[in-house]
Amino acid sequence: MAETYEEYEETHHVTRKSVTTFKIEETSSSTTTKTITTPAKLYGKDVGAYDDIDVDELLAQLSPEEITMLAKEVDPDDSFLPPSQRTNYECDKAPTGPLDRKKLIDHINKQALETPDRPELEPFVPGVVRGKKWIPPPQAAKLQAADEQIAIDLGDEYEQALSDATQEEIIDLAAILGFHSMMNQDQYHASLLNKGQPVGLGWDGITKSAIPKIFPAEAPNTTDPEETIQRIKSDDSKLVEVNLNNIKTISDEQFDKLFEALKSNTHLEVLSLTNVGLTDRTALMLAAALEQNHALRVLNVETNFISPTVIVTLVKSLLTQMTIEEFRASNQRSQVFGNKIEMEITELVEKNTTLLRLGLHLEFNDARHRVAAHLQRNIDRNDPEHCHPIPYYRFLHVPIPTEPVPTKRTWEELP
Repeated sequence: MAETYEEYEETHHVTRKSVTTFKIEETSSSTTTKTITTPAKLYGKDVGAYDDIDVDELLAQLSPEEITMLAKEVDPDDSFLPPSQRTNYECDKAPTGPLDRKKLIDHINKQALETPDRPELEPFVPGVVRGKKWIPPPQAAKLQAADEQIAIDLGDEYEQALSDATQEEIIDLAAILGFHSMMNQDQYHASLLNKGQPVGLGWDGITKSAIPKIFPAEAPNTTDPEETIQRIKSDDSKLVEVNLNNIKTISDEQFDKLFEALKSNTHLEVLSLTNVGLTDRTALMLAAALEQNHALRVLNVETNFISPTVIVTLVKSLLTQMTIEEFRASNQRSQVFGNKIEMEITELVEKNTTLLRLGLHLEFNDARHRVAAHLQRNIDRNDPEHCHPIPYYRFLHVPIPTEPVPTKRTWEELP
């Protein structure tokens, strides 16, 4: 069993007590460990020796030059000091006024031109090579033999066709074969579109910038929101589609009236509210309206300020009436939903049997694949071709049934 002996030697000073500790451990394997603790020192003296020194008295003994040198000794990474006080450089010149970028560049160019070049130790002589000239090493025999063995026999017919082909025809052939590195962009697209190769380019041609085409600006949306709300409220039979895209002047009170009127409307089928400033509060009112409306088929609320949780609420509201066939809500405040939100949306979509198109950006592969597979099943289920009776007796060796074949079968009933 190890025995430990500790010896303490104490030395008393006027300002500080210094303790030296010797620790000796003895074990059965005769291993000895010594730990020695000594006091910290600064410039050969103990740290405690500087406790009673008057800093103001020391600064009073310094000259102005020494104080200036001491002030330059600062930490350049100290964020509590302004940048002008963290550097050792001090400009003694008087300020010349505000910055004039043109004058500054002219001064730099003039100074660069007037500064003489450094004299060359050895004058330049054309044609004289100084030092050792680099000579590339000889190619390995195996690589050289391999290059010589590569030969393609295309036959006399193809050899004659290629030898008689023009440069433009060879470029077209390279584009068809997918040799993109052998041509520029203009040549490649001209070959694909069969427009003819640009004149004067060839193999060494450089693609020049083209003048961009000027397209007219899109006309603003002239739909009157107040009139549209009144027509929706009165359940106008001629109002089947409403497009309020890019109208950012719709107030919250108008949204309240619109969604309240949407609850009892029976003729509106398409509602587009892209880039109109929808928030979570107004989107929740839209979700409440979707739970009561049974005529709407297409809903677009892209490019708004709806949070992911409220988007889940909108998708959940589609399950009440089961009439919405297309729902789009991408490009919202939060571009990334997260795994939890995407899984909730996926589970709600899988419960919906009428949704055919969904405009949402899903990041995780599992959610994307499950949603895509379910939407495809919905499309197949609503396909009229799958509603005809299946003459199973034509494919199986069984007697023809005597009872009438049903005129319509659901997807779950198909074999």
